[in-house]
Amino acid sequence: MTTPASEGLPLNPTATFSLPRPELPTEPLVVVEPAQSWSALSFTEIWMHRELFYFLVWRDLKVRYKQTIIGFSWVVLQPVLMTVVFSIFLGFLVRVPSGGIPYPLLVFSGLLPWTFFSSSLAGAASSLIGNSTLITKVYFPRVLVPAANILGRLVDFSISFSILAILILYFTLVRDYPFQLTRNLLALPVMILLLILLTLALGILVSCLNVRYRDIGLALPVLIQLWMFVSPVVYSASLVPEKWRAIYLLNPLASIIQGFRASLFGTEMPWMGLAATSAFTLGLLFVAALAFRRTEKTFADLI
Repeated sequence: MTTPASEGLPLNPTATFSLPRPELPTEPLVVVEPAQSWSALSFTEIWMHRELFYFLVWRDLKVRYKQTIIGFSWVVLQPVLMTVVFSIFLGFLVRVPSGGIPYPLLVFSGLLPWTFFSSSLAGAASSLIGNSTLITKVYFPRVLVPAANILGRLVDFSISFSILAILILYFTLVRDYPFQLTRNLLALPVMILLLILLTLALGILVSCLNVRYRDIGLALPVLIQLWMFVSPVVYSASLVPEKWRAIYLLNPLASIIQGFRASLFGTEMPWMGLAATSAFTLGLLFVAALAFRRTEKTFADLI
């Protein structure tokens, strides 16, 4: 018995039938994006996602020292070992002048802000690419990713700062170093805040640029190493000739490191360099936020 639809049609068991495909729209129907044009600086939106931010910071700390034998001890070993090496070769053999500060204290007080800056900047550069699975699935303020990486390093900074306090105590009580607390110590929180803001501005900028131009991630380690030697990390800024010192302190890290030492040891505070660094940092933070906002919509496609 045949149906009317099949009368007069040859039977072909291999025949296939396909339904017509619906035409897809040329543009997305819904675009998930921040409601404000300055989302990178929207504290309201960041506050709404504060729990995610805490999770990202905590996850970064756990992953960084996961399956390590000595765990957080690496935070202390890195600046301590570098201080020992520089103290032997530059302090003992080369006799680099330290301006009356014991050379190990000079080096450690320079390595402390430098290690925070360099490690945070390197981590922030690859943070968006490393979180590609999260970025391509849900929306949240993308700026939280590099910011969490940077602020997570504050734990390392705090631990290393306690080691610096122990070293100062040792040189004061055992080596008779005349350490005195001065009014400059009040500027120490400002130096730390300025260091965080500068690192955050550069971290936001290089993170979004590295998504589009992967050369940034390859060139950054070399640039960081060169930056270390043009900053007073293992030497005092007083070694720079007076006529070049004003130009030298235009290097934002040079002013911050010198101000960090001046806060601790009561030396001359580079006020002009710090003023220029503050203006540069705020301007860079504005530019970084703008660049991040304009490239944020393309992260999911490029990653």
